[in-house]
Amino acid sequence: MKKTILVLTLILSSCISISVDSSQSTPRPDFITATLIPTKAGFVPATLTPIPEITIAPTLAVTAPANCTNSAVLLRDVTIPDNTKINPGEKFTKTWEFQNTGTCPWIGYALTFASGDQMNAPLSAPIPDTAPKSKLQASVELTAPSSNGTYTGYFTINDSNGKSIPIGIEKTFWVKIVVGSGAAATSSSGNVNTPYLPPSGNSNCNYTQNAGYVSQLASLINQARAAAQLPALTLNAQLSAAAQGHSADMACNNFLDHTGSDGSWIGDRIRAAGYSTSGYSEIIAIGTPQNAMDQWAADPPHWDIVMNPYGGEFGVGYAYYANSDFGGYITVDFVNQ
Repeated sequence: MKKTILVLTLILSSCISISVDSSQSTPRPDFITATLIPTKAGFVPATLTPIPEITIAPTLAVTAPANCTNSAVLLRDVTIPDNTKINPGEKFTKTWEFQNTGTCPWIGYALTFASGDQMNAPLSAPIPDTAPKSKLQASVELTAPSSNGTYTGYFTINDSNGKSIPIGIEKTFWVKIVVGSGAAATSSSGNVNTPYLPPSGNSNCNYTQNAGYVSQLASLINQARAAAQLPALTLNAQLSAAAQGHSADMACNNFLDHTGSDGSWIGDRIRAAGYSTSGYSEIIAIGTPQNAMDQWAADPPHWDIVMNPYGGEFGVGYAYYANSDFGGYITVDFVNQ
């Protein structure tokens, strides 16, 4: 019998393109509650053009078996291996090849930017349904930063509930490039690997800070307040220390909550950082600064804190840990005037 090969080309408006190997068969909070998972971008299905002597394979079933498992392996970097030299400002395409090694079909899954250097990558884009044991090639169009340095962007594959799936023994996969001479890596990206001893739990955690994310989020908050004709908030070092400590605690101990791993509450952490107040609030998020703003804007109790007309000072913390469920954890602590 003549073997038939189906070639699908999918072009996404988000600049992420996917090709599927079809050789496989496809069959006590005072103020807020837990943070929302980011909303994924809409998916536009590809148009299939009939070609003589080509048979269209059956579509993947839309239900997953009970108690199925999620896992994947990164088979190879198809393009741009680690530490590839790229010219400043140059556009390039990074392609990875994966295999769905779990028992869950990937239905409604998404490729998501998690942390590090974004390089103009879209925050999230859907990937096509992929059957267990099938292979998938995912590509993202990026732009190299204009300054010399070593840059790394981290990505995840998230299921339909927004939870990242394991990629081998990792939680993320990445693109790592060298721009120009690569001399200004740490200062340009703002990433610093920091050993952290949390109040309790995981004591062997090398999480990543990102000063650029902290600054960006502080600016986004004040821009939103300015648009609402509210006064800007002042960034406070003590509040930022409290927020940073809680972000690191959440990342290293893999939880998303306002109660710390040692049982501490928001006010406990603020006072421990040396700031005396009885009027405080805290919001948390996952992902990038823009992810955080989108999550808070979508939930009125969170947004009310951002837009509090009596706000005075605030502190921002960010921590990324690859062995956590969500990767990047954001905390913002506010006090009133």
